[in-house]
Amino acid sequence: MEADFVIVGAGSAGCAMAYRLSEAGASVLVIEHGGSDAGPFIRMPGALSYPMNMKTYDWGYRSEPEPFLGNRRLATPRGKVIGGSSSINGMVYVRGHACDYDTWAEMGAQGWSYADVLPYFKRMESWHDGDHGGDPAWRGRSGPLHVTRGKRDNPLTRAFVEAGQQAGYPVTDDYNGEQQEGFGPMEATIWQGRRWSAAEAYLKPALQRDTCDLIRAFARRVVIENGRATGVEVLRKGRVEVITARREVILAASSINSPKLLMLSGIGPAAHLAEHGIPVLADRPGVGQNLQDHLELYLQMAATQPVSLYKYWNPLGKAWVGAQWMLTKKGPGASNQFESAGFIRSRAGVKYPDIQYHFLPIAVRYDGQAAAEGHGFQAHVGPMRSKSRGAVSLASADPMAAPKIVFNYMSHEDDWTDFRACIRLTREIFAQEAFKPFAGHEIQPGAQVETDAALNDFIREHAESAYHPCGTARMGRADDPMAVVDPQARVIGVDGLRLADSSVFPQITNGNLNGPSIMVGEKAADHILGRAPLAPENAEPWINPNWALSQR
Repeated sequence: MEADFVIVGAGSAGCAMAYRLSEAGASVLVIEHGGSDAGPFIRMPGALSYPMNMKTYDWGYRSEPEPFLGNRRLATPRGKVIGGSSSINGMVYVRGHACDYDTWAEMGAQGWSYADVLPYFKRMESWHDGDHGGDPAWRGRSGPLHVTRGKRDNPLTRAFVEAGQQAGYPVTDDYNGEQQEGFGPMEATIWQGRRWSAAEAYLKPALQRDTCDLIRAFARRVVIENGRATGVEVLRKGRVEVITARREVILAASSINSPKLLMLSGIGPAAHLAEHGIPVLADRPGVGQNLQDHLELYLQMAATQPVSLYKYWNPLGKAWVGAQWMLTKKGPGASNQFESAGFIRSRAGVKYPDIQYHFLPIAVRYDGQAAAEGHGFQAHVGPMRSKSRGAVSLASADPMAAPKIVFNYMSHEDDWTDFRACIRLTREIFAQEAFKPFAGHEIQPGAQVETDAALNDFIREHAESAYHPCGTARMGRADDPMAVVDPQARVIGVDGLRLADSSVFPQITNGNLNGPSIMVGEKAADHILGRAPLAPENAEPWINPNWALSQR
């Protein structure tokens, strides 16, 4: 089998590239190990906790024992299904802050400043809430990716925004527009009551064209001949075969599997490859390094009124929600229930938000286990720009073996300061007048957890990944020894090979990563096709004028 372009991974960026490359008339073959996204656990937004805990849809990776988190091994879900992680995630849509991308450019990713990427965010969006506030001039209206807002008809969801305002923070109508900082409605990749994944937005339309095909196979390595990528060796239906790329091979297999594939193919830190008996074709010490993620905590409160979603947290309630959704695509099952958001700064002197909130009108965990019996609510909160860095490396030269993942969570002292600030600032928000009719006792951490030492113990025992790994094949200048791809997404040192997914992020963006990952695929497609990038848009984001002197 052969095609002009062979893409490894039908995830967020891979789907976008398949759509744009086939749209241009090139033949595209997408290799995906996972299977169909059919079924209610993926399609129903309210069922979001299920697919990321199912072996059918998740690679099942876990970190190595994390030394600064009591040697806990943290789950690292990655989508093993068409749509990739966009088919198993929480569907929250965040572009990131403008300053994130300006930082990318400063770090060597020339052409990826906010002015450069804003046109691509607009190209990919179909934004549906311009009649209800927000910033229409900053948003796209005709792209493949539907972006919507929930009804926010739960009084707890509304109280969260009101409490943020009462605590002295701004309200923002559109955190994906001019002003991220503040409290307001959260956006989601949900359309007409269904998850709108990258598979729905990009891959399925692309597969309707004669120029795009999908095969289910396990990618073992990139085939490189005389310094040029010529294809991908795969395991398919029990047989090893090579899929040939007439023009280029493109890796979009996730920030875990893309660096793994590079290393299995002889591209990576020479000494590490030699340890596993892999011939070195390109010594790139940055492959697998610079691993970043967002950690978060759940601050949970008991509710004094029966207004939370707990009334559905039983077999009969879940059956009712599921039946209503199956019949009408409406009701609680049609929302991810993350309908209010907050972005704030942890202290004076921080230029733009470094703390994110997801508010949920029930006290539960991602794994589906209720933390307490009865009605409650919680804020997911965590720092956005941790200074800790980890790595993805090979555990074995066997392509079927899982890679070794070490995040080194909380290895930088500033992370502890930032997380304690997250807890204390959240408690202040929950103490505002807007929550007085609803707030009971604090479920966790618990009112007795007050000192720095006690808060540190709680963080160590309870911090969880927000499932935003990135940075393991970072973009930079071609003469930067730690860069893996150049600003056109070309793997440095190998011809005919590109990489475009969250691996290329020089620094993690502010918020959930699905939107930025799709944007990377959109922009990389233009580079691959040799097109001039979309014209920059020099829109100035709102920055709190008192940021240097005031926390809010």
